[in-house]
Amino acid sequence: MPRALLALAVPVIAVIAAGCGGSSSPSTTANTPASTTPATTSAASAASVSTANVTGVGTVLVDAAGRTLYTFAPDMAKKVTCTSSACQSTWPSLAATGAPTGSGAVKASLLGTAAGPNGKVVTYDGWPLYTFAGDSSAGTDNGQAQDLNGGDWYVIASSGTPVK
Repeated sequence: MPRALLALAVPVIAVIAAGCGGSSSPSTTANTPASTTPATTSAASAASVSTANVTGVGTVLVDAAGRTLYTFAPDMAKKVTCTSSACQSTWPSLAATGAPTGSGAVKASLLGTAAGPNGKVVTYDGWPLYTFAGDSSAGTDNGQAQDLNGGDWYVIASSGTPVK
């Protein structure tokens, strides 16, 4: 009887193993070590930027999950200055491997990317974009006008102007 069970188990195990096996197509995240990459609002893909009305600040940029996006005053000319692990853990940059896309009142011509501490960071009118760890859900702006990590943080309007 045990041999009969073994004879049945081998094909079942082979089917399960085949389903768990790799693919011959390349992975877009295979070269990103998970242990050194801070939380980002994009899973290393073409990031999506949209607009939403956030109480108190008006219509601002948000990520695909509806989380408010921020600019960091020291970032200029597409230069990401929030590069330390402490800064990135509080202000995760909006990362992408592909070209970012926009919807709502987002102007596609203002979307771009810049080099960041862990790859590409999405920019808008030259401003690198970040989320704030203190925003627990869409529609919040707890990072607005905060002086943290060496500078001021502001939400950004679809015009490309930080809202102060």
